[in-house]
Amino acid sequence: MGLALFDLDNTLLGGDSDYLWGRFLVENGIVDADHYEQENHRFYQQYQAGNLDIQAFLAFSLRPLAEHPPERLHQWRETFIRELIAPIMLPAARDLLARHRSQGDTLVIITATNRFITAPIAERFGVEHLLATEVEQVDGRYTGHSYDIPCFQDGKVRRLEQWLATHDTDLSQSWFYSDSHNDLPLLERVTHPCGRSGRHPAPHRLARGWPVISRAGVRVPPVSR
Repeated sequence: MGLALFDLDNTLLGGDSDYLWGRFLVENGIVDADHYEQENHRFYQQYQAGNLDIQAFLAFSLRPLAEHPPERLHQWRETFIRELIAPIMLPAARDLLARHRSQGDTLVIITATNRFITAPIAERFGVEHLLATEVEQVDGRYTGHSYDIPCFQDGKVRRLEQWLATHDTDLSQSWFYSDSHNDLPLLERVTHPCGRSGRHPAPHRLARGWPVISRAGVRVPPVSR
């Protein structure tokens, strides 16, 4: 039995759920359209370039959660998942998850996107374990703040180490699938790193011969256990 780790955005999904949530807020008049669209795009470009200020982004992206009651936010989220996320849940991703399930591996989605957005997506994929950037709640309402270590860059490694300390598994037989150079710290820790090709630059260590997954399917080497 091994450990199979999956990035979410542009890996299991054919798009970025964090960015799309921002677009959803804009298109439905929930936020100030011009300002929010501009900032959402600016932060997304920083993420792609590998120089995102994660704390500045979280202050921006989590603010709408504090401005509305949870019941309304959850209704909006249901619509968002149905209309924007369900259509980009990749068949190849479901096949990959099924392959690791059939091998008896423990499946974990590990993503920088916050838990408010990603929890129902992980549920739709049938993945029990989710490591995501955490969102704070006080007395049932979202505060607009995060807590714990953001699940981003080196933070993914640290969050995974916390999780491993409380679960009966380790990285001795492990896979991690990701599209992003932001995930190089974790890709370099697992025994089977796998890059994701697509619209965004794949991790540069693919030059080492790491296998690549794509929207169409997966190319992976034989597994030696």
